[in-house]
Amino acid sequence: MNGLVAGCGVIGALCALGAPTRAGARAAGPIHTYDAAARLPASLSDLPSRRAAWDELQFAATLQGLVNRGAPRLYLFLVGERARIDRYWLEKLRAPGEWLADRPLRPIATPEELARVFRRHYRGAVVWDERVPATANLASTIAGVERAVALRYDAAPGSLYHRLVEAPDGPRLPVVARLFGPNGSPMFTGSGTIPGTGIASTGSAKCDAYLWAAEKYLKTGRCDATCLGYYPDAWWVTRDARVPAVRTLLSNHDYFVARRAFFFDLSPWDDEAPDDDRAQAPGTDGRTLRRVLRYAYDAARGKMIHVGGFTPWDQKYTDFTGGRHGGVETEWRYAEVLSCYNAYMDADAPGLHAMANASLFRLYPLAARYPQRSLPSESGLRAKGYLLADGSVAARAFVSIYVGDYDSAAWLYERMPDLWDDPARGTVPLGWAFNPNLADRFAPGMAYARRTATPNDSFVAGDSGAGYLNPGNLVPPRKWSDLPSGLDAWEEHCSRYYRRWDLRVTGFVIDGFAPGMSEEVKRAYARFSPGGVVAQKVPPTSLVDGVPFLRMGPDLTGGAEQGAATIAVHAPRQGPAFAIYRTILWSPSAHRELFERLKEARPDIEVVDPHTLMLLLKRHLERGRSAG
Repeated sequence: MNGLVAGCGVIGALCALGAPTRAGARAAGPIHTYDAAARLPASLSDLPSRRAAWDELQFAATLQGLVNRGAPRLYLFLVGERARIDRYWLEKLRAPGEWLADRPLRPIATPEELARVFRRHYRGAVVWDERVPATANLASTIAGVERAVALRYDAAPGSLYHRLVEAPDGPRLPVVARLFGPNGSPMFTGSGTIPGTGIASTGSAKCDAYLWAAEKYLKTGRCDATCLGYYPDAWWVTRDARVPAVRTLLSNHDYFVARRAFFFDLSPWDDEAPDDDRAQAPGTDGRTLRRVLRYAYDAARGKMIHVGGFTPWDQKYTDFTGGRHGGVETEWRYAEVLSCYNAYMDADAPGLHAMANASLFRLYPLAARYPQRSLPSESGLRAKGYLLADGSVAARAFVSIYVGDYDSAAWLYERMPDLWDDPARGTVPLGWAFNPNLADRFAPGMAYARRTATPNDSFVAGDSGAGYLNPGNLVPPRKWSDLPSGLDAWEEHCSRYYRRWDLRVTGFVIDGFAPGMSEEVKRAYARFSPGGVVAQKVPPTSLVDGVPFLRMGPDLTGGAEQGAATIAVHAPRQGPAFAIYRTILWSPSAHRELFERLKEARPDIEVVDPHTLMLLLKRHLERGRSAG
């Protein structure tokens, strides 16, 4: 993400997601739907309303993760005004000839009905303790491992727990696990030893809870150690709600429950106590985060670790909520730590970070490969006058746009309906930076983009390849872990995704607080990204094993007029010259206006796609090296 957000017609593309290619893609029976948005309280101004919202969303998400573990069965409506986003994608999936076209829809109206219809898919309930908000995340972890739904303990008549567990006319779910003591006292107190582990308490009930779960579920291999979820705990329930219910991100849990993931919510900082646990010694959260990541690294045996979620700057841990550190520096600190443990972000950053139904999308049958529609050739570049007869590059300023930031499946899920249906798409050359690992949670959207791309829609990998991390922290000395190199694991991981999605160019490497890429790291990138690499801490232009590297230009902000002014000032006037700039969440219409204004300001600039830019840069650098 590298910072906070400031900022073909539908019918013709309905059949363009692609035909199923794997066995078992068309399960029998209906798709049940549940309108979670319609059941949210009209106001969250009081504690009972916040509790009710949390309870229903966590129950529905954990149940969905279990129900959809083996086949698509349950679809939720929640994200967007009147669940517009969820309805958009379901319509795509049910178009004639599509994956779910032959599956009838059957709505479910209440949690009780959900619990009964899908009773065979889960064993019972795991019940958590509101007094220790971290136990809500523990409950989602245990839900995936023990095949249980997560419920907040509340014996009051009318609570969801009471209706599903204790009410005589309810489903009477058995309790599989309780995250409090047998006499009702808190299980985690921040004193003595962590229950059942013999490990001395951290002094924080919150951190003790995560270490207990790491010992029980990560260390033993009961969780999938290659899949973690960094999502806000239930502190939101206990305070004035500063964000709406959908931004609890409980809807994002379903994918991770289906994967038996480990959930956590910890500050990466060591110099202050976090907002949600002011009594802890400063740095306890940070140390606990690193211990959890080490548990995961050891259990994963050095494989790359997918971490969904992002620093919850809108709720805690930053100056936005009263802390010392800004949102970007908190992001960069977290990325720096993750990278030292072979972990990368699927960065559901606050703003467009809610996503439903990924447990269903993960089952979408992808093709083995998705070739890009239009990649440049030398003959084509000569025909355009970009390459001259003697092989030299024309004396122009070549500029490209990195269309970001899509290093989060949730961002792509929410933003793509408006982007892709924009009538201006296809009229200007754009390099869409859809990270290939987003297909893990949002395969239908990735396939849809490839099938409906125009010749002006090309694709590059985003930050920093098949996942957001800092490559400089993949090799020793690894500041936060002192572990051996993870570079081979990263290269294998990226190579696999790049092959499927026919990616040649890495559009942006975020270094953040980490060291820049060493020569060893650059050579690894040159192998899996042979079309070129754009980064921060690199020379303005260079060749590494025949692969062009280019330094990223300044971000474009403030709209088309200001963006054009930035490029006009920044782009060199003596060609051949090469520059690339990043936009964040801009539409095709906004880009077209940008290019029109740029043409007025700098008619000498030639706007090209990133593949053309990098191929021209390669030829220019090769010729210069040969001449030298």
